[in-house]
Amino acid sequence: MNTTQTLEQMRELKLTGMLHSYQSQLELSINHQLEAHELIAHLLQAENLYRSNARLITLLHAAKLRFHAIPESIECSAARNLSKGQWSMLLECSFVQQGETILITGSTGCGKSHIACALGYQACLLGIKTRYFNMNRLIEAVSMAKTEGSYLKFLNSLEKIPLIIIDDFGLQALNKNMKLAILQIMEDRYAKKSLIVTSQLPVANWYEYLDEPTIADAIMDRMTAKSNRIELKGESRRKKKQVA
Repeated sequence: MNTTQTLEQMRELKLTGMLHSYQSQLELSINHQLEAHELIAHLLQAENLYRSNARLITLLHAAKLRFHAIPESIECSAARNLSKGQWSMLLECSFVQQGETILITGSTGCGKSHIACALGYQACLLGIKTRYFNMNRLIEAVSMAKTEGSYLKFLNSLEKIPLIIIDDFGLQALNKNMKLAILQIMEDRYAKKSLIVTSQLPVANWYEYLDEPTIADAIMDRMTAKSNRIELKGESRRKKKQVA
């Protein structure tokens, strides 16, 4: 079998990483090409890297993160009330496997969304399916699903996602149907799947925001029972023209 046939078989088998790597090898002079055993290892490594990158791209596309925030861009400091140790532990994403909730609160512009998106990016990097919703978009998605008669299908699709991010919780008043939808999402995920929620409102004010004692009790019980809290401090980072 000649090199042309080998390349064609790689193409047919969709071994794209191997294909590109082998083509690069063939462009080198004979003296600089790898020996057989080294070449095999090199091609396998190239294919593995290609598939990992392709999966990351797919996961990030499906996640629809608001910001392209990588973990290394997050500033950890006492002034922000976020330590390097705390951030390192969160980046392990063990909270996802344990079905825990991350509650991120702080004033407007302090970097809540960037931190949530950085955690979402890290989850995708580890091969964890993630989905981001701005609270307004989640309300729209629930309303549309109800109108189209696909509400149960929508809830079932959310239940299958290991990590969901709900950004800007508390900015918009919720009607009873939306509160019940949030309760159902919380119920479906409790102790099984993970959730990240960001809000300008302190967690202590969420009960008042939900403004319906029975539903508020049920939502808050599920949202806070297995939760880690990040209470960000400091001025708006938009004013400082800095990234989170």
